[in-house]
Amino acid sequence: MNFAPLPSVDVAAVPSDGFVLDVRENDEWAAGHVEGALHIPMSDFVGRFGELTEAAEDGRRVHVMCRVGGRSAQVTQYLVQQGIDAVNIDGGMQAWDGAGRPMVADGTVPAFVL
Repeated sequence: MNFAPLPSVDVAAVPSDGFVLDVRENDEWAAGHVEGALHIPMSDFVGRFGELTEAAEDGRRVHVMCRVGGRSAQVTQYLVQQGIDAVNIDGGMQAWDGAGRPMVADGTVPAFVL
């Protein structure tokens, strides 16, 4: 069989108003995340898939994020198979933070990547 390469983008290519789906777990999300991102942990993803399809019903590209890119690659592959325009963010939150892209945290502590 011939598998197409997984669509992925560098953190610098994610528009500031781009739709980001964060699939990390709750503790990782609370430590630091992209403001305005949709948070659906990979462990809850199948059960909460409707939240994503509703949020992406306008057909905009979904930028999928995890810590380094492994979990988000799996979710991106699933979304592409469902016919959704999805791309994996190379390097995940670690690359996002390393590129100096803005992050927010739950609470009053400075955002960081857990």
